Amino acid sequence: MTTDSAETLQLTRTCPYAPPEQHLRLLREQPVTKVTLPGGSAAWVAARYQDIRTVLSDPRFSANRRHPNAPRLNGEMDPGQSPLPKMMLEMDPPEHGPVRRAVIGEFTVRRMAALRPRIQQIVDEHIDAMLDGPRPVDLVRALALPVPSLVICELLGVPYDDHDFFQTNSAQLLDHAVTAQERQHAALELVIYLDKLVTAKEENPGDDLLGRQVIKQRESGQEDHGALLSLAFLLLLAGHETTANMISLGTYMMLRNPDALAALREDPARTPGAVEELLRHFTIAEFAMMRIATEDVELGGTVIPAGEGVLMLANAGNRDPEVFQDAEAFDIERDARSHLAFGYGPHQCLGQNLARVELEIVFDTLFRRIPGLRPAVPDEQLAFKDNATVYGMHELPVTW
Repeated sequence: MTTDSAETLQLTRTCPYAPPEQHLRLLREQPVTKVTLPGGSAAWVAARYQDIRTVLSDPRFSANRRHPNAPRLNGEMDPGQSPLPKMMLEMDPPEHGPVRRAVIGEFTVRRMAALRPRIQQIVDEHIDAMLDGPRPVDLVRALALPVPSLVICELLGVPYDDHDFFQTNSAQLLDHAVTAQERQHAALELVIYLDKLVTAKEENPGDDLLGRQVIKQRESGQEDHGALLSLAFLLLLAGHETTANMISLGTYMMLRNPDALAALREDPARTPGAVEELLRHFTIAEFAMMRIATEDVELGGTVIPAGEGVLMLANAGNRDPEVFQDAEAFDIERDARSHLAFGYGPHQCLGQNLARVELEIVFDTLFRRIPGLRPAVPDEQLAFKDNATVYGMHELPVTW
């Protein structure tokens, strides 16, 4: 699917705290339209909140990312050459349901509540190290990356000593500034590593998520090494990169809004609402949401032809004035729980309850224990991940 006349979709945020202006213009003027992607191919985009929810929940739109017309951003691998295992997020019914149900019990609200004491301990230990160390300190390296990395490693049963390896390769896999060959190499490195890890779990399943999945497979008589590898890859990649970026972005946003921060310190019961607003405001994984029409489908008064791809501009959808009043404003008092940051429909983020718990504990603990926390450099010196699939900050120097 190619086009010569459609405008090119912009991926870079001109303001670090808002979507590209083009996306907001499309929301206002052309909420369903065809664009040229940076790599030269074409796709439809959906910018309006309700249209995005429709696409993500309508079975006539396939999640198959290996379709030749699946929207591919600059530098992405050819699906036919990808070494990645087929993952849950690219499955359609009837394949998707059983795979998701097999693991959904690992991420219930009750199970996440049981993890709170351990997550609190991890956060406290890293803040202890910050307080005992030199200043300024890079919050990304000192807290934002290690906390979710350690949590997901313990949850999956991955040795934390290997975190530098998978963080480096995960970052390269999600970076649109690197070549497709470099991304493919990073993906292959991760697949080889996780293949060995899953094999070890199959030989000696422990009391962790992957070990429990091995036992569950054996009890059902349906052992599937590939499914375990796919699950490990998805959860390891999604389980640390997204939350890490939200910790750094969320911390900086709160420091930029002292009234909101004071309200949070005064009443920690506001923290869950603040987390939802931060998730809405940044929508860091918006380009992860894409679908393929399996038949002609009318969307917002426009027909999407069968076989053509749709990319959700979820950051624009989360600014839809029909849903969120004064949507450009950052307001921790608003009810933002219906945001699209975790997607919508049958593929809504599996680990959203874990992400919420981690963010709540980090923000409550960080702002309570370091009340004088402040940025150590001016805004213009901060570097944001403009070329990454998951938006975030490269560094956040802070002091107190």
